[in-house]
Amino acid sequence: MPATSRSLTSEITKENRKDHPVIQHLQVQVANAFVLYANYKHYHWQTFGPLFRDLHLMFDEFAKEVLETADEFAERVRMIGPDVQSVQLSQMQEAAHVHSTGGDQSMREMIEEADANLMIVIKDMREGAKLADDNNDPGTVDLFSKIVQIHEKHEWFLRQVLKKQDGLAS
Repeated sequence: MPATSRSLTSEITKENRKDHPVIQHLQVQVANAFVLYANYKHYHWQTFGPLFRDLHLMFDEFAKEVLETADEFAERVRMIGPDVQSVQLSQMQEAAHVHSTGGDQSMREMIEEADANLMIVIKDMREGAKLADDNNDPGTVDLFSKIVQIHEKHEWFLRQVLKKQDGLAS
């Protein structure tokens, strides 16, 4: 590798050690994505009631979209820093800021839980984008900016279902 390439690589990655705040935010988002994916599949499988078809399809769509984001965050970690830390499911749950879904829940409780988790993720991603910007990392800012919109859309959908209350027993 030419000297200029080595120095550029060193300059770009010098701040991206595993304990760097930008890397830590990215690592958390990998874990959050896996927990959200598992939760969405749970809701998808457990959906019932008058809105069964719509909610069943919506949660499956959310699961597919969020799983793709896990790969994007993990690849960004590898691009600018160390290995992805959370690779086992128990590690993912520990590293995530969102929590895994509980057991016996009404449809309203599942939707409220999904919405609450999304609010955590949206807040985390906005903080991550600001932190990346403060650390002169436009690639990570762009990734957070792009993916937060997916979660904002999901949260909007859930908020509308909760607001309308069609067929959702408390």
